This record gives sequence, structure tokens and C-alpha cells, in this order.
Amino acid sequence: MINDFRYKKLKKEHKNIERFRFPSSALCLPSILFFLFSFFSFAQVKSSIETNSIKIGEQITYEIQVEADANSLVVFPEGQTFAPLEMIESYQIDTTKNNDKYNLIKRYGLTQFDSGAYTIPRQKIIIGDKTFFTDSLKVEVNEIIVDTTKQGLYDIKPIVEVKKTGSDWWKYMLLIFLIIGAVAFLLYWFIWRKKPLTEEEQIALLPPYDRAKLALKKLDESHYLEQEELKDYYSELTLIIRKYLDEKVYDRALESTTDELINRLNLLKDGNQIDLSKEDIKKLESILKRADLVKFAKSAPDVELAKLDRNTIDIEIDQVKEALPEPTEEEKLLDQKYKEEQERKKKRNKIIITVVISIFLLIATFTGFSIKYGFNYVKDTIFGHESKELLEGEDWVTSAYGIPPITITTPEVLKRMSPKLPEQLAQQIDLTQFGYGTLASKLNIIVATTKVKNLGENKLEAQQAVDGSLKILEEAGAKNIITMSDKFVTPNGAEGLKIYGTLEIPIPNSDKIEKGNYTILGFVAENVVQQILISWKKNDVYADQMAERILNSVELKNDEE
Repeated sequence: MINDFRYKKLKKEHKNIERFRFPSSALCLPSILFFLFSFFSFAQVKSSIETNSIKIGEQITYEIQVEADANSLVVFPEGQTFAPLEMIESYQIDTTKNNDKYNLIKRYGLTQFDSGAYTIPRQKIIIGDKTFFTDSLKVEVNEIIVDTTKQGLYDIKPIVEVKKTGSDWWKYMLLIFLIIGAVAFLLYWFIWRKKPLTEEEQIALLPPYDRAKLALKKLDESHYLEQEELKDYYSELTLIIRKYLDEKVYDRALESTTDELINRLNLLKDGNQIDLSKEDIKKLESILKRADLVKFAKSAPDVELAKLDRNTIDIEIDQVKEALPEPTEEEKLLDQKYKEEQERKKKRNKIIITVVISIFLLIATFTGFSIKYGFNYVKDTIFGHESKELLEGEDWVTSAYGIPPITITTPEVLKRMSPKLPEQLAQQIDLTQFGYGTLASKLNIIVATTKVKNLGENKLEAQQAVDGSLKILEEAGAKNIITMSDKFVTPNGAEGLKIYGTLEIPIPNSDKIEKGNYTILGFVAENVVQQILISWKKNDVYADQMAERILNSVELKNDEE
């Protein structure tokens, strides 16, 4: 029977515990948790360790055995309850059935990183509603004795600062953004920005009637009459009335002579196109002819007469306005459409100018960078190129691989590979292999170290080292491998054999092939063969630079360095 109250009490008292559920189909399964309690239970607890003496950092297995009834809840300790020893792993519970009882075995992995004698404290086991304690156990942690006659002692190597080599791509991007920003600002300032209107532009936006009235007011503010400059005065006065008539009555009023203009006004009146009286037309004729005499015959009328003519023109402008028929709705609509069309034309012209200037500047910028850095480099910088990004990345790492170590600089850390060897071959050699990419990748790198067992009087040769790498290429699918050989010397003086050339790489999931380059370095020292294989796509200048950089970084060191 399940007692929820007692379980909650147990859970509160023991926060770091592991519960065990017996695998019986006859048990009750309320909700998610499985609890078994019994008022009448049988239990037995034992603890043991596999050894009472370990070395520093060595793992020891601590085992708790519990024999209990099938209907009992068993709670094992969990967490760091084994101090001063440190629990590094808690294993699953093993369960066996013995008649109507269960034997439970719980194991823990413990260790200690300081030498000395330690005691594993008693561990608390809860079975049902009863508590049991294991015996405390003693453990001796011993230091690791180093034979200084065979193994020399060396100081800890100092921390070496790794200089990250990156590209200046961000400078180019910053420059491009600055250019784009400057162009955008200039386009906004000179094309899209709504500039403050000048006085002339503000006047031009006024209706013809208001413009004419404003022009008369400005004429009054002039000093023509005070200085008796009647020619200039009459020129301005007649220009005002002619402009108004040109816009509202006759579209050739500015270029017509006085007689032509008056005849046109009379025709419009006779045709009932303008409701202007004969008297008004005669007044306009009189003023225009007087102005002609002043301008061309050097006539000099009285100043007061000039003022009177100005007032007459003011009145005639009002008369013409009243005489003009009111525009129809259709005319108003046409006028509105005309204005909207003009606005669309202005906006379209701005867009065209903006696009043309932007394209021109982009082409000019691209051309300038292409002249300086090369077309392909600029194109790859803008649109991206996998090999270029790898070459100019900041993740290049210099690391040592294998024993004895091969120090090499690569775009990324090489990952350990686990090649499958025939059982007979695996008994003869120890192979450690690290790699990056595949034969079909933009860049493929393999670093391998092979130790040959029981070599005897036989000697290894560098050619054997590169033959193994060539076989790797062939097994990966490479075809038509052309080889050339040369001597290779690392910066620290290690000599080896260099095999290089071209090959054909099959493209996955197709019948096509792609040209590629490869370089293999082979080194031999006593019973150790060290190989470095680099392959990359042909006609990839960035991959060429990466391969050269990697090969120039190769260094070999012995175990003592």
C-alpha cells in the first residue's frame, strides 16, 4: 500500500537520493512516480571497494549491495556524500531476483587527487520506512613515483601567446559602407530633400491674379517715379498686365504688339469668350500705347499720370478676372490631373537620376578596387568565396599531432580519425591519424603517425611513407594521379620526401570529375613513419595560398622536445 505522507517526508529529508523501483507488473502505478512501501519488510545492506590502495587520480569502484523484499522502496545515496573522496560517476542499479526477494547492486566511481589515508564515511540507505548505514571503509591514495634515472624532469613550459592572423576584410566593408552612406546623403541632400523655396519660387506658385497684385505692390515700393525713371516704370507696369493676360486670356500676349493684343481682345469680346467692356479695352489700349511712346519715342509723361495709369491697370486686372468665365468641373479635373502628372514626372525623374548615379558610383567603386586588388578578389570579397573565407579566417590554429609530434598550422583544428585496420596489420602497427575535410572538399588535410612494432633489422624509407598516402587518395576515388618528387626540409631542419602533382577528383552523386592538386610529405625516424597529405581543387588561388601556408608551417619534434 502506498503511503503518500511518508514518501513526502522521506523526500524532504533526503534531497540527494536515488530511488529504485522493482520491475514487477503486479505493482501499483499511480501517476508518474512508483513507490513501494511495506510495514513488514526484510532487508540486508553490504558495502565494499575493489581495492583499498589507489594512485592519485585513479578511480575506485564503491559498491553497495541490498537484499530486500519485492514490495520495499529502496533509496540509495546520490551526490557528493563520499567526501573526502570525490564521486565522478554514478552507475545504473543492477537487479537480480532471488525467489521473493531482490538483490540490488549500486556502484559509484570515486577518486582523490591528493595523496594520504582517507575514510569513506558511512552511507545512508533507506528501505521502506527504515534506515540502514553501511560500514566506513579506509582507502590509501599513493603518490606516483617517477624514476628520474629514466625520465628527466623539466620545468612547465611557459604560456605561449598565439598570434591570430586575420584579414582586413572589415576595413574594406567599412570603406564600402562609408561610400554608400556618403552617396545616400548626397542623393538625399541634392535630389530628395525638400529644399526651402526661394522668393521667386514662392511667387511662381501663386495664382496669376495674386502674382499680378503682388507685382504691382513691388512696383509701388520701387524708386522709379522718385528718380523719374519713367521708361523702367512703364516697362514693369505693362509687363505685369501682359503676363496676366498671357496666362488667363491670350497665350501670346507677351510677344504680341499693342495693336495685335487689342485686336485679339476685341475678337474675344465679340465672340463672347470674355465679358470685358469696350471701355476697359480702350483704357488698356491707351496705357499700352503711352508706354510704347515712353520706351521707344522717349516721351516723358507727368509722374501723376504714371500713377494714374498704375491704378487703372490695377482696376483692369480686377475687371479681367471678373470677366473670365468660371472653369468647369471638367477643366478643374484636367487641371488637377495635370498637376498630379507633373508631380509623378518629377518623382520619376528623381528615381531615374538616383538609380543612374548609384549604378555609376557602384561601377566606379568596383572598377577602382578591381584595378588595385584584381577583379576576382573584389568579386569574391563582395559575393563570398568559401576558400577565401577559410584563408582569411581568424580560426587558424598551430597545434601538434601524434607522438612524436608533428606541428602544423591549419585553418581549423584537425579531428582525430579512427581508420579501420585489418586485424593482422593492427597487431603490427600503432596508427594515429587526424584530418580535416574530404577529397571532394575545397581543402583536405590528413596528418598520420605510424609506429611499426618488431621492426628488427629492417629499415623504413621515406618512399614507404608517401606510398601509403597515395593509396589513401586512390581508395578515396582519385584517378589519373600524376606524381613528381622532391626533397623537403622543414624550418627546424627535418628532412623528408615531397611528392606532389595533379589528380582527378570524382564529384559525389555525379559522373563528373574535377581537377585537383595534392602534396604529400613523408618522414622516417627509426620505427616511426610520419605523413602529411594535402589535396585541394585546381585553379583555386586561395586554396593554393592555404596549401603553401600549411606546408611552410610543418615542423617535426622528437618526444623530448
